[in-house]
Amino acid sequence: MKSYFFILIIAGGLIFSGIALFSQAMPFGGEKDVTFANQFWTAMKGYQEWPMKSEFYPGQSPHGKVLKLYYNLVNVDGEPYHVIVKDNFGGENATVETVAKSPKDYLAAVTIMVQMDEGYDPDNNNWFYAKYLKDGSLDKNAQGTALAGRVAKGMNAGCIACHKKAGDNDYLFSND
Repeated sequence: MKSYFFILIIAGGLIFSGIALFSQAMPFGGEKDVTFANQFWTAMKGYQEWPMKSEFYPGQSPHGKVLKLYYNLVNVDGEPYHVIVKDNFGGENATVETVAKSPKDYLAAVTIMVQMDEGYDPDNNNWFYAKYLKDGSLDKNAQGTALAGRVAKGMNAGCIACHKKAGDNDYLFSND
């Protein structure tokens, strides 16, 4: 009986320490990331009127069938940050033409890349990522973690894994 009790205590300890290690290792979605992302959403209100923006253009997974980019400096707590905002449009009939006529009907999500201060994440050019639902709330992954911060750092898929492929261009995909 003692040995079963001992085994249960060890197994329970391993499970809880594994959970603790997993939550400590998650490089995104923590309280600071969520707070900053929420402050950023508020600070970039009206971004659709920024002067530096693209036209609507065809997109691809995971962002959407149609995309539109915006760029500006945004102040959060008195600090300026360079930000790229991407409207992600989708839906059954989403095309560049249909979205251009009625963007609000097709907006699925808004994703951002914020250039943080040196030292934030030097392995990945110091980018902060967030994905908002169209109502401004943060989207979450299948595990319930908010998509804000160093999203998917060290993983095979996700913001950093994809944008790392454009590393020679500061993690930004661009074309002439």
